[in-house]
Amino acid sequence: MNHRIAFRQGMKDGIPIALGYMAVSFTFGIMAKNAGMTAFQAVLLSLTNLTSAGQFAGLGIITAASSYAEMAFTQLVINLRYCLMSCALSQKLDRRSAFFHRFFIAYGNTDEIFGICSCKEGKLDPFYSYGAISVASPGWAFGTFLGVLSGSILPGRVLSALGVALYGMFIAVIVPPSKNSRIIAGVVLTSMAVSLLFTWIPVLNSISSGFRIILLTLLIAGGAAVLFPIPEDPDDESI
Repeated sequence: MNHRIAFRQGMKDGIPIALGYMAVSFTFGIMAKNAGMTAFQAVLLSLTNLTSAGQFAGLGIITAASSYAEMAFTQLVINLRYCLMSCALSQKLDRRSAFFHRFFIAYGNTDEIFGICSCKEGKLDPFYSYGAISVASPGWAFGTFLGVLSGSILPGRVLSALGVALYGMFIAVIVPPSKNSRIIAGVVLTSMAVSLLFTWIPVLNSISSGFRIILLTLLIAGGAAVLFPIPEDPDDESI
């Protein structure tokens, strides 16, 4: 496929992703404004990180004035999945593709970009990824900017209502797979219960939010992976 055609197709497929990003990053912009960040700082954070869960968790750590070590470990745990996605996506690239393409694709290799790129039949043209990223990344940053701007204009009641959108996003993420799998539903309920214990129990509630996320992620996700491993598909011959 011609690189120009691949780039245009990537841009087309990236439009729905950009629209979804704007809705979520709008909430992040509001939270960033409430945390005391300027529009430039919030947009720069969105452009250089491009990870919803990591940015929301990082903003909470910044607000709590936690240490750089907590920030580093939290981002490592939350964004570790991108390493696996990048390794899987690299297998779809033609071996003749220049090595630097892997670095540029890794920048925008979010869950959604990975989804559309991995579904492409045959080898992946790097310019298809570039096209999708060129639309999705500005969409995330622009939504952040609108959120910060709205935080300075909209009344407090409206901002409080819009803040619920973040929790709505998380609910939309966990409910569909929980309805289809009892294991996932059990893991979600366990996460909620243990998180509640970390909030109520006197010794545990003294742990900072950053390390709390790390501990819960490692304990619950790691325990679920050991107790309920995903069986390998014998018909899957991919590497």
